[in-house]
Amino acid sequence: MSFPLLTATAALPAVGAIATAAVPAERRTAAKWLALLVSLGTLVLGAVQLVRFEPGGDRYQLTESHAWIKDFGVRYELGVDGIGVALIGLTVLLIPFIIAAGWHDADPLETHTSRWRPTQGFFALILAVEAMVVLSFEATDVFLFYILFEAMLIPMYFLIGGFGDRAHGSYRSAADAARGDEAAATQRSYAAVKFLLYNLVGGLIMLAAVIGLYDVAGTFSLDEIAAARANGSLDMATNTERLLFLGFFFAFAVKAPLWPLHTWLPNAMGEATAPVAVLITAVVDKVGTFAMLRFCLQLFPEASKWATPVILVLAVISIIYGALLAVGQRDIKRLVAYASISHFGFIVMGIFAMTTQGQSGATLYMVNHGISTAALMLVAGFLISRRGSRLIADYGGVQKVAPLLAGTFLVGGLATLSLPGLAPFVSEFLVLVGTFSRYPAIGVIATLGIVLAALYVLVLYQRTMTGPVKDEVRGMPDLKVRELVVVAPLIALLVFLGVYPKPLTDIVDPAVQHTMSDVHKKDPEPVVEAAQ
Repeated sequence: MSFPLLTATAALPAVGAIATAAVPAERRTAAKWLALLVSLGTLVLGAVQLVRFEPGGDRYQLTESHAWIKDFGVRYELGVDGIGVALIGLTVLLIPFIIAAGWHDADPLETHTSRWRPTQGFFALILAVEAMVVLSFEATDVFLFYILFEAMLIPMYFLIGGFGDRAHGSYRSAADAARGDEAAATQRSYAAVKFLLYNLVGGLIMLAAVIGLYDVAGTFSLDEIAAARANGSLDMATNTERLLFLGFFFAFAVKAPLWPLHTWLPNAMGEATAPVAVLITAVVDKVGTFAMLRFCLQLFPEASKWATPVILVLAVISIIYGALLAVGQRDIKRLVAYASISHFGFIVMGIFAMTTQGQSGATLYMVNHGISTAALMLVAGFLISRRGSRLIADYGGVQKVAPLLAGTFLVGGLATLSLPGLAPFVSEFLVLVGTFSRYPAIGVIATLGIVLAALYVLVLYQRTMTGPVKDEVRGMPDLKVRELVVVAPLIALLVFLGVYPKPLTDIVDPAVQHTMSDVHKKDPEPVVEAAQ
């Protein structure tokens, strides 16, 4: 039996989470180093997956299959295609940076009445989320994916509600600070509960669709359902397919998040620590858009084409709406959250444009958005931790006292607005080209999101980093060595993939071709007018 690489990649952080949580209370530093080493080990296993994956080979590779719940036909089936292996690579790459950036986020507070904060729990929960996300990208059994899709909500709930951001605004007195702490705790609880309820409702609707799929297909296996479709033994009624599609898509649209199911994200990202905010939008939310490609299009091709016009309209609304609200934000982290809603609109638009350029661009967008958002949000977190405030108005002139912090913040912002030469530009360009070739009106309207992105990013930089130096930021220290180690590789990766995206496109393109064949779509023929 060959080495179960896919299982090992998910099992290592799962075991590491248990070991980290078991570290004695007084050994907090040991728990941090253990979590970091486990995440680096998982990164190595993810790199091995990338090396062993053959882009021109079978659709699903490194497969594993074992009986699980025989009476219901549930199997432990794993396999990765080019899209899955790219997103696994993104996940295992970001987790070490998330852990390093959050090194002190769960340290005891001086004003805290208890003896210690559960530092071990913070890092254990991050590793638990990593294990579930990696396994969800590998699962080729629908029921197994559903279990992971729901289970990852629990550690995320505790990360948002139990380890929220300590910085909310500037206080003038100790009494104001005390009231602020109480209000912050209430807001964290609200954000965590809202996150959980939105995603649970989506998951329950998906559960009904999963049961309905089993009733129709008699199996949860993607391979078996695909084979049944190919030989004609699976005859799904049109209305049944559409209802099942809507059940799956609703859950994925909540996770994505797609307008109007997005309202939990600004609260969750605003109240979470910066590393956990990155975990939410750069890692966990990608499960929703990934599942649209793997499950919605593959399981329900005709229903996917039927729903495409409405989904494209929702995607465009997400692009414009998220960007407009980002322009008007006074809170740094909520601005990044609304910008992410706009970016997820581009991803969904690329998926349902039903073109190879659009779907390749959407997959690249998932990876590039994860890197760019991590760079911007983590630097924003370093900035907020120094000043103790998330409010944009509390900053000014930072570039004069902390030039490295301001410089990395600028690069992260420029990547967010998809500046040519940085990684997100390639993916956004492909999404727009792929959409315009089939739906020109949608493509034209979506370009307004690019203009608005430049507005909210540059205004944010201008108000925080330029102008007169405010007294409160005059003594602000620049980035420390640990913080530079976190940010510099992300900046370098943004530049590398912006100049040379071929390593990613070579992996992704064959998987996109399979998805296009699932929905029986071909790229539109270019229209060339005859020369007069």
